Amino acid sequence: MVMAVVADRYSISEVTDFYDSGDWLRDSFFDMIERQSAERGASRFVFDDHRSLTFSEFRHEVVRLAVGFRRLGVGAGDRVVVQLPNWVEFAVAAAAVSRVGAVIVPMMPIYRDEEVEYILRHCGARFAVTCEEWKGFSHRVMFSEMIARCDNLEHVLIVRGATDEVPGTSLITAHLADGEPDNLLAELGTDPGPDEGFLIVYTSGTTARPKGCFHTVNTVRASAIAIARSLEATSEDVQFGPSPITHSTGLMTSVILPLLVGAQSYLMESWTPAAAVAKVAQHRCTVAVTATAFLQMFLGALENRSNANTLRQWVCAGSPIPGAVVERARRELSGCQVLSLYGRSESFLNAMCASDDAPELSASTDGRPRGSASLRVVDAQGEELPRGEIGDIAYKGPSHMLEYFQNSDETAALAAADGFARSGDLGYMTADGYVRVTGRTKDIVIRGGLNISARELEDHLIEHRAIEDVAVVGMPDERLGEKVCAFVIVARGHQAPGLDELVDFLRARRVATPKLPQRLEVVTQFPATATGKVKKHELRQRITATLESEKSAHTERLSAASTT
Repeated sequence: MVMAVVADRYSISEVTDFYDSGDWLRDSFFDMIERQSAERGASRFVFDDHRSLTFSEFRHEVVRLAVGFRRLGVGAGDRVVVQLPNWVEFAVAAAAVSRVGAVIVPMMPIYRDEEVEYILRHCGARFAVTCEEWKGFSHRVMFSEMIARCDNLEHVLIVRGATDEVPGTSLITAHLADGEPDNLLAELGTDPGPDEGFLIVYTSGTTARPKGCFHTVNTVRASAIAIARSLEATSEDVQFGPSPITHSTGLMTSVILPLLVGAQSYLMESWTPAAAVAKVAQHRCTVAVTATAFLQMFLGALENRSNANTLRQWVCAGSPIPGAVVERARRELSGCQVLSLYGRSESFLNAMCASDDAPELSASTDGRPRGSASLRVVDAQGEELPRGEIGDIAYKGPSHMLEYFQNSDETAALAAADGFARSGDLGYMTADGYVRVTGRTKDIVIRGGLNISARELEDHLIEHRAIEDVAVVGMPDERLGEKVCAFVIVARGHQAPGLDELVDFLRARRVATPKLPQRLEVVTQFPATATGKVKKHELRQRITATLESEKSAHTERLSAASTT
């Protein structure tokens, strides 16, 4: 199996520029651990609700597990799937996999049989790390079944397990090598460099099969460096980590970013808004980077502002922040900046607002590129569009993946002019270089040939006093192809609005008549990925099924009436 290398993606001059600018570093992942252990070994690094490790303890456990991996047969280039909740052991496993030159493939713990089998087969993993059980589900049993179904999977290590009796699995603690640290390091041999394969992170798969984004340490860390600079992060920070550590946001901001600056990192295992407020207060967390939905829920549960008075920054990623949410956070989280961030698994950080940006920019834009990264908006041919025109947002810079793993066609399809890579995200650039994401190239409603931006309508509707959250999708229509359907979650303390009320609200904002919703669906929650992205394809399926059911019922009534 041939894997891409840095030279497949970047030119020699680009690599030189990245190193000269400080966006790429000569340090390996393990070098960062060595440095922090030497400088602040007794300081707490990473902790969850059950375990806590100082920098020195973290280093020692990483070395012991790396030797265990090596003795088990894990070698350079091997893919190791790790499916764990937000536990300390994930960070240990990630660092140990990197130290032996293997590639970590994180997998969110909500994934089950079909999704797990697809990723195991697609990446060709020989080894996996998972938990005994989580939230009543036996991951150990599932993975033991995967060994029988996936010829490539050889062995599974179990975290926080109780027994070694399940075939093909063993407790991870049994693979923590004993011995003097220097001797164990000698057994490991040469540390892989920062430009070797490090990570395959699979996209959320909200519209199709997930694709594996293949990264090096440097392509991931470049984004962590840019975020650290933008937030003025220091060793005094305590990172609040409710985002799944097994996906892009959690991995970068709960492991790599705090390791880079020597900060603490709290991993929240199971999200509930009330518990989040309590944990922020208990651990005196200072910074959070999450999907926008997490902030919205946090604000809804915040009854006492003093419970969040240590927060200095909350960065919203995953989807643009509605202006109403920024304004609400500004009122209720005194002393805390709310900043926007636009990122993707393919390139981690594309743009963000920094601590010295004007506050209103986070409400009106998704930031600007940082460091040596560049963005442009391109047309269907990949050519740059004038500022203010909506098109496909394209990225060029130090954080782009090397390839979609084992998917050369999709990798090639990203190419735009001058070395930029398309994102599939629609947006425009302001005159001063800030970007605003307006939706996905596929997140439009096509009504009689008119392209209607779902995001434009959502930005208006979220400001209605009775709406907590909104998702706009297209619903099938025999005459026009599609019409607009708005799914809404009602704000606490309000009655559900009617369709006519929302149409009048939009008309008052001078929204064109063809764009107005013609169906309203009130729900209590949206189907979402673990990272907080709304699964709009499921909403489209739901409204399609509802319409078909209503049509069938109508036909039956007509048929019954004609026979009477």
